[in-house]
Amino acid sequence: MNKFIAGAFLSTLFVTQLPAQQKDLTFKQLWGQEASITKPIHQYMGWADNQHYIERDASDGKLYRVNVASGERATYTPPVKADINVFVKDNDVFIRRGEQPAKQLTQSPDLEEKNPTLSPDGKYVAFTRKNDLYSLELASGKEIRYTSDGTDVIYNGWSSWVYYEEILGRSTNYKAFWWSPDSKKIAFMRFDDSKVPMFPIYVSTGQHGYLEETRYPKAGDPNPEVKIGFVEVAGADVTWADFDSKTDQYFGQPYWSFDSQSIMVQWMNREQNNLKFYAVNPVDGTKKETYDEKQPSWINLDHDERITYLADNKHYILKSDRTGWAHYYLYTLDGKMLNPITQGDWQVSSIEFVDEKNKVVYFTARKENSATVDLYRVDYSGRNSKRLTFGDFTHHVAVSPDGKYFITTYSNVNTPTKAALLDNKGKLIKELADSRSAEFDRYTIGKTEYFTIPSEDGKFQLPVIITYPIDFDERKTYPVVMSIYGGPDAGSVRNTWKGTSNQYWAKEGIIQIACDHRASGHFGKQGVALMHRNLGKWEMIDYISIAKWLKAKPWVAKNKLLITGHSYGGYMTCLALTKGADYFDFGVAGAPVTSWELYDSHYTERWMDTPQDNPEGYKNGSVLSYVDQYKGRLRIMHGDIDDNVHLQNTTQLVDALTDRNVPFELMIYPGSRHGFARSKSAYDFKERVRFYYQFLLEKPVPADFN
Repeated sequence: MNKFIAGAFLSTLFVTQLPAQQKDLTFKQLWGQEASITKPIHQYMGWADNQHYIERDASDGKLYRVNVASGERATYTPPVKADINVFVKDNDVFIRRGEQPAKQLTQSPDLEEKNPTLSPDGKYVAFTRKNDLYSLELASGKEIRYTSDGTDVIYNGWSSWVYYEEILGRSTNYKAFWWSPDSKKIAFMRFDDSKVPMFPIYVSTGQHGYLEETRYPKAGDPNPEVKIGFVEVAGADVTWADFDSKTDQYFGQPYWSFDSQSIMVQWMNREQNNLKFYAVNPVDGTKKETYDEKQPSWINLDHDERITYLADNKHYILKSDRTGWAHYYLYTLDGKMLNPITQGDWQVSSIEFVDEKNKVVYFTARKENSATVDLYRVDYSGRNSKRLTFGDFTHHVAVSPDGKYFITTYSNVNTPTKAALLDNKGKLIKELADSRSAEFDRYTIGKTEYFTIPSEDGKFQLPVIITYPIDFDERKTYPVVMSIYGGPDAGSVRNTWKGTSNQYWAKEGIIQIACDHRASGHFGKQGVALMHRNLGKWEMIDYISIAKWLKAKPWVAKNKLLITGHSYGGYMTCLALTKGADYFDFGVAGAPVTSWELYDSHYTERWMDTPQDNPEGYKNGSVLSYVDQYKGRLRIMHGDIDDNVHLQNTTQLVDALTDRNVPFELMIYPGSRHGFARSKSAYDFKERVRFYYQFLLEKPVPADFN
C-alpha cells in the first residue's frame, strides 16, 4: 500500500471512530422530568392466564393482554369478580360491582366502619365499628354483631398500635380479622390495651390544639393482652383459642387451613427467641403444638411468607433463618420436617410459584451476589436446583399461573431497566423492552460502580455503590454524600439502575455512596445476629471503616463527608455526628431515634431485650450518650405528629445539644408523621439542596431550584 492510500485509509478510520458530540443533561432531564438517557417502557403487571401476560402501555397507560406465542395484543379488562370494590364513604360501607353504581350497605354516618372485607364466597362483608366486629349479609342486608365489649382500650378485629406497626404490618390498616376459606367463620384478635401506657401527641391545629392519645408500649412497658377468637358467620358466642391472655407473649398472623377445619396460630414469647406454631380447632379453641424453634438471639415474627401451605392439604413450606441463612423447608401439617428444600451460605427471598404436580418450587434468592436477586427452581427434595435468570442483574419476576413462563424486569447499576420473557427452563423467548434511549451514549454522565470494601477486622466485604462526578479527575478533591439506612437486616445496597437524579449531584461534583454494614442482611442471619443487645455498635464500626477508606483517597475532600438517612438512618446519622464525629463532617437526619428506650417494645426488644435486662446496651446505643463528642454540622428534621418515632426523640437531642451551645439545624414539620406531608417534603428537598450547596459546594443555590 503506497503512503497516500495508507494515509487516506488511516484518516478515514480516524474520522469514523470519533465519538459523537457529547451532550450534558438538562436540569429537567437530571430530575426525571424529561426523557434523556432512558425512556419509559411498558410495565408488566402479571398474567391474565397461562398464555397471556398483562402489559401497561407506556404511552396510553392502558392495560393489554399479550399472547406469549404470537405477541398479539388486545385490550385487557380485569375479570368482573376481581373488579368488586368494597369501600367506606362518608363513614358508611358501599359496594360497587364493575361499572354499576355503588350500593350503600350500612346506615351509620356517625359511627365509621373500618376495613370492610368481602367473604371468599362474596355473600358477606365483615368490618369493625367502634372496636367491635360485625358482618353484613349482602342478600338480605342483615347486620350481624359478633362482639360488644369494644371500648377505647378494648379492640376486636382492630389492631393495637404495636401490632399494626410491627407484627401484622402497616398494609393491614389496623385490620385484625380473617375470613375462613369456606366463608363460614371469622378469626379475629382481641386486644386489651388497659395496661399499655398512653403517649400523648400534641396537634397544633386551630386555636387550642388537641391531644392525640395512642396506647404505645415503649421498650420494657406492658404490652397489650391478646386473645384469638372465632365466630360463626351467622352469629353465635365467640370461641376463644386456648391461650392465657395474661401471659407476656405475641401472636403472629394466623393461617387458615384449606378446608377451614383448623387455623395455624404463631406464638412467640416476650423475649422473641422462641417461636411456636399451634393448630387450633375453631370449634372448641383447643390447640396442638406443631412447631417449636429457639434461637440464641431472636426470631422474626414475619407477617408474610413464613408459611406457604400446599394445596394437597398435607404439607407446607416453612421459611426459617435458624441455620444463620434464610432457607425453605418441607413440613407435614402435623409439624414433621421432611427435608430442607434449599441450603447453603446464601439467602432465599420469596416463593414465586409452586408446581405441586411436578413437586417443584420456583423462588427468588440472593445467591450469586447478595446485592442481586435471581429466580431459581428446585425439587421438593432439594435436588435439581437451577438458576433460571441470567447475567449480573437484579431481577423482578412474574411467573405465569401454570409456571411455564416468567417475565423478568431487570437492571444493574450500569444497565437501565430491561424486560424479557423466558420459559421455565431459563430459555429466552424474547426481549420485551429496553429503557435505554438511542442517545444513551451521547450524554455525559458520572460513572456508577458496585464493589466491596473490607471491614476493618477483615471478616466481611462490605457492599457499596458509588457514583463519581462527571469528568472525575483523581487529581482533584470532591465532597462526599453517604446515604444509609442501617437497620437490622435492612440493607439498602442493591445492584439496580439508579435513574438520573444522582446525576445532578455528579454534575455538581459530589461523590455519592450507598453502603451497608455486616448486619444489614448481606451476610445472613449470622451477620444480623451480631447486633443482639448492642444496636449502634457494628453499624458505626463499619460505617467508620468506609469513611476511613474514603478519606484515605486523594480525591476525597478531608472535611466534607456528609452522611444522611431517615428513621433508623436518622439514628445512624446522629450517631455519626456524635460517636463517629472524628470521621463524619456533616449530617442530615430525618425522624431519628435518639435513645432506644423511647421506641416501641416489639421492635426494640427484638434486638436489645428490655432496658431492665440490658441497661448497658441501651446506654451504649443512645445518641445522647455521645453528645459531648458532637462536632461538625447536623441538620435534624421531624414531623410534629410522628406516631412512630416520636418527636420526643429529637426534642431530647436538641435539649442536649443546646445545653452544650453547639451549632446545628432543626426543622419541625407541622402536621407530618413519620413520612413528611407532600408540601413539607417539597420544602425539605429544597432545604437539603441548600445544605449541600452551602456546606459541601460552598456556592449559591442555582436559580433552577427557585
